[in-house]
Amino acid sequence: MREQSLEVRETVRRRYVAAAVQVAEGGTAGCGPEPVETDENFGSTRYGADERGTVPAEAVAASLGCGNPTAVADLREGERVLDLGSGGGIDVLLSARRVGPTGKAYGLDMTEEMLALALANAAQAGATNVEFLKGTIEAIPLPAHTVDVVISNCVINLSVDKPAVFAETFRVLRPGGRIGVCDVVADDALTAEQRAERGNHVGCVAGALSFTEYRAGLEAAGFTGIEIVPTHPVADGLHSAVVRATKPAGAD
Repeated sequence: MREQSLEVRETVRRRYVAAAVQVAEGGTAGCGPEPVETDENFGSTRYGADERGTVPAEAVAASLGCGNPTAVADLREGERVLDLGSGGGIDVLLSARRVGPTGKAYGLDMTEEMLALALANAAQAGATNVEFLKGTIEAIPLPAHTVDVVISNCVINLSVDKPAVFAETFRVLRPGGRIGVCDVVADDALTAEQRAERGNHVGCVAGALSFTEYRAGLEAAGFTGIEIVPTHPVADGLHSAVVRATKPAGAD
């Protein structure tokens, strides 16, 4: 099982390395960044034109998510926000604008290539209230009670250890903190085999939790006020969904 998990993680890593290299080389060639190929359910089309216009083209081109978590997380001035699986940095840069100079936006990614692209995008955007961290979403390299909000865009679904992701997310949130996540979620009626038939793990489909499993995972980690609302279909029986939940104010 551990070998299979490592194989899945390496497959995911290679996909995102290739995406980062494609975008970076497109920009270096002077022809403008080449958008990573996705279907209409994923990528930069999930953002409004006004949002895409406020960040570097390379950040837009590298977007692989299934939604727009910054639009659902209700970010406020002065808050600290963490983006799990930050990729080229589009959600970090949008978050940094929303929380303002008194707030801070962290981005966490496991690939050197995406981190390099994100740092270049942050420098181009002139963002000074951002910080990018290397690591996995199953072992977040931040102390407990560091952030007010955790966001993610179709990345938790790729994890091979989702209970660890939920537990780590709960740990780094301050009491009273919240999550605003976009992810792919499966109908409860679909078996694991049926989910696998609808796409591969890197395509954000085979690893999807069902609505019931997702809720149970968040509850087991300690979250309350859980909402999982589908937004659009991405395959038969699978949906992009907005996930919101809160860490109780009295939580240790």
